[in-house]
Amino acid sequence: MATISLKSPDGKWLMVATIMASGMAFIDGSALNVVLPSLQQTFRATSAELFWVLNSYLLLLAALVLVGGALGDSHGRKKVFMYGIAIFMIGSVLCGFSPNVGVLIAFRAIQGIGGALMIPGSLSLISSSINENERGKAIGTWSSITTMVSIGGPILGGFLGDHGLWRYIFFINVPIGIAALLILWKKVRETENEEKRSIDFAGGFLLASGLALLTFGFLRAPEVGFGNWQSFGALSLGSVFLITFLIVEWKSLQPMMPLELFRNPTFSGVNLLTLFLYAGLNAAMLFMSLNLVQIQGYSQMESGMTFVPFTIIMVLISRFAGSLADKHGPRWLLILGPFTVGIGMLVLSFIGQTQGPKSYWLTFFPGILIFSTGMAFTVAPLTTAVMTSVQSRFAGTASGVNNAISRVSNVLANAIFGSLALVLFTAALQSRLADSGFSESEKSEILAQAVNLGNAKVPSGIEMKKRSEITQHFHASFIESYQNIMLIASSLCFVGSLVSVFFVRRKDFVPNDP
Repeated sequence: MATISLKSPDGKWLMVATIMASGMAFIDGSALNVVLPSLQQTFRATSAELFWVLNSYLLLLAALVLVGGALGDSHGRKKVFMYGIAIFMIGSVLCGFSPNVGVLIAFRAIQGIGGALMIPGSLSLISSSINENERGKAIGTWSSITTMVSIGGPILGGFLGDHGLWRYIFFINVPIGIAALLILWKKVRETENEEKRSIDFAGGFLLASGLALLTFGFLRAPEVGFGNWQSFGALSLGSVFLITFLIVEWKSLQPMMPLELFRNPTFSGVNLLTLFLYAGLNAAMLFMSLNLVQIQGYSQMESGMTFVPFTIIMVLISRFAGSLADKHGPRWLLILGPFTVGIGMLVLSFIGQTQGPKSYWLTFFPGILIFSTGMAFTVAPLTTAVMTSVQSRFAGTASGVNNAISRVSNVLANAIFGSLALVLFTAALQSRLADSGFSESEKSEILAQAVNLGNAKVPSGIEMKKRSEITQHFHASFIESYQNIMLIASSLCFVGSLVSVFFVRRKDFVPNDP
């Protein structure tokens, strides 16, 4: 298929449409995190219900994103992309009108289905349509702008939440989605493959079921424990489904996920890098946000503003990084970028109790500056490496694989690090209480609050003169667990850098199909 120039009108319209649609999904996710207190007050929801508001979307997205990529490769990337946008918009409107939290959780799942068709479609359209020598720059542009929108989400969410308008986080998707659909319909050409492929329904069912069960198992584990039949059963059955999926794909004449892709060391390596890097990044950003608001005294708006430097750096550097990947290959960028991210998280791990927002520039800012720079030099080259290590007819599949891995890494970060943080926090609190003057009954009441982590409250039965000491114990214990989490997140990024050393090779990149 003939490709187009990034500078041509067709190329510019393509970029506008894919950025608008992807940004719609990313801002929805990042803004929603900030308005959870308003949502909880409106619906009188429990913390567990709020958790599922976030993760019902993630579960369906992780389970179906590879199916969405394969559908685009088989039935037309533009067509499937537009279907995804439409479904996401419908889900958004339904979420905005949800009368209770249970209905909202269900409608968030509809958004996840739309996102699974939409998110891999954006990158596969770019990869299969833009000239090979401009592909990295195009992906860098997409990465920088969608990241800017995503990080800007908490600021928008904070504003809407403060004014009682949290439902508009969903409604704002409608005009953006309509504009993207009109541009795609009028200005963007279809990239359907000349070779028609039948849909691998057996593989799709096994993969979706396996990923959904694994996602559910990991999300359920922090509440009931890994030994509980719900989490253990889901993880075990999900693993069986995924093993069966691999067997089916190996024997299939037209597999949804051609296993031959993983014969390319670069394709395998960058997906392994994605798993480690984004697990570390998601854990670091989650616990840093909790630390800022619950321990350091930042408001939700101030917490969102702390990531503005991240946005600026991504916008300034991502396009340049994409151009470097075009000219020199992504290998060294994928070695040095994740390593720099790890250094930034290591710096952040040394931060203890601060004096709040007024000390931001001397405490959190240096670490954020370092890891933001590392991510800016990583995101576009990583995506470029995924898309250019396969032939363009597999662009949607490759994008789906990489997106599925990044979403699963998010699940791992939420579930495993959430459980780990609780263990670390409880251990640190027990250590501090061991040599204190509190009675055994008081210690039990205090430890019972550990399930709330940084939001732990002093038990009502504790006398007034002891309350300040307990608060100090809570804060010190959370900071200790935060520091350990950041060290582990940093280590994951270093491992990702090491993966690039051994797997990513310049010779593994293939030209676009003629």
